[in-house]
Amino acid sequence: MTQAEDMVAQIEALGEKLAEAKKSITNRFIGQDRVVELTLTALLCGGHGLLIGLPGLGKTRLVETLSTVMGLHGSRVQFTPDLMPADILGSEVLETAPDGSRSFRFIEGPIFCQLMMADEINRASPRTQSALLQAMQEKTVTVAGQDRPLGVPFHVLATQNPIEQEGTYPLPEAQLDRFLVQIDVPYPDRQTERDILLATTGDTDAQSSQVFTTQELLAAQRLLRRMPVGESVVEMILDLVRAFRPEEEGASPQVRETVAWGPGPRAAQALMLAVRAKALLDGRLAPSAEDVLDMARPVLSHRMALNFAARARGDSLTALISDTARALTGTKAAA
Repeated sequence: MTQAEDMVAQIEALGEKLAEAKKSITNRFIGQDRVVELTLTALLCGGHGLLIGLPGLGKTRLVETLSTVMGLHGSRVQFTPDLMPADILGSEVLETAPDGSRSFRFIEGPIFCQLMMADEINRASPRTQSALLQAMQEKTVTVAGQDRPLGVPFHVLATQNPIEQEGTYPLPEAQLDRFLVQIDVPYPDRQTERDILLATTGDTDAQSSQVFTTQELLAAQRLLRRMPVGESVVEMILDLVRAFRPEEEGASPQVRETVAWGPGPRAAQALMLAVRAKALLDGRLAPSAEDVLDMARPVLSHRMALNFAARARGDSLTALISDTARALTGTKAAA
């Protein structure tokens, strides 16, 4: 078997395993296929996900189910206004031995895990939120001058309440950029809500089973980075990301008039990984231009912001991303 044939076989086998994982997850998280797909995308890419939605839409249930299905050791932190960085990272305590000698011992915080759920992350102060910056980027934390590695793999799935709700803080731009995708969790439609009602108010609760082991997930992350990406897809990713930077020479008048700041290079990296994950989840061997369009909003929407005038007019960032992506695709097709 050639190297190319071996990779094709691995990708096909991984696609079947991911289909099994999705089925197991939807046993407990009903009817939100798009949300499930994006959370799996974050894990496959080795990144983090930001789930945004009102309380009571099943975000916590989804993360708990993912931890089981993907075989990851998880922990949960409820972010509150009085939460301190040491409550997440851990701290050193002074211990006295039986012989009377004293020494410091480090007690690990809940961040020392493989899948951390940061529940209602925007209810904590920016000081506490900053405790995650090093962890999310470097997969290590520095406490008392010593670097301490985190779990392998390490992922953060954070839930965020809409910023309009009372008692929330906006996440710093640097922290938002560390999330690979933004996952909007909407209200379920009527039929989905009916299915949820019947499934969760009986005397038994649906269970999910483990599909992946830690080593299998790590192997899947390595395989994803080896997937081929066509030159046209690479160019489209670059064109799309750079199109939202208002200072770029080729930026459209609409972007110049509405965008305060655009996405950086990390957005292009995230989009390159996300389109590969999209192809894997759909059972395909390589990503396409349609995958770039499909993943543009979850990858870019939290990495850019509208200026004051655009917000005052009620402009939509979602519509801007969609319109610009479609226009870019049309230009490419015409060329």
